[in-house]
Amino acid sequence: MHILVVVLLAVMALEHVYFLYLEMFRWTSPATLKAFGITAAFAEESKTLAANQGLYNGFLAAGCLWAILAPPELQQPVAIFFASCILIAGIYGGVTVARRILYIQALPAALCLIAVLLSSVIFAPVILSLSKDGGA
Repeated sequence: MHILVVVLLAVMALEHVYFLYLEMFRWTSPATLKAFGITAAFAEESKTLAANQGLYNGFLAAGCLWAILAPPELQQPVAIFFASCILIAGIYGGVTVARRILYIQALPAALCLIAVLLSSVIFAPVILSLSKDGGA
């Protein structure tokens, strides 16, 4: 897998582990209230819902890590699937919650998808050519 794809997958994994942490363990803290622009009362009422959302973010992080660590034949399809899920979630959040989600969540996913697709178009023919020529 191309290094740019690995870096973008790692960035998305770290972001989503952080989202998990905020939503599952720090939802009612003053810093989280400020970051999400919510009141203490709303945070207390939505604590269980936020924890559930955090768990889903953990699954997205795990998927990004899986794409990095998977056997080579699985890396591209796993990366495409999870980057697509994150892109869709980022667009939805950007439209329904806050525009900044487009930059924080959707943009890295879109860049990752572009990098995955370009790397398969650019590097796959070279690899196939080398394998047919015996590396010569």
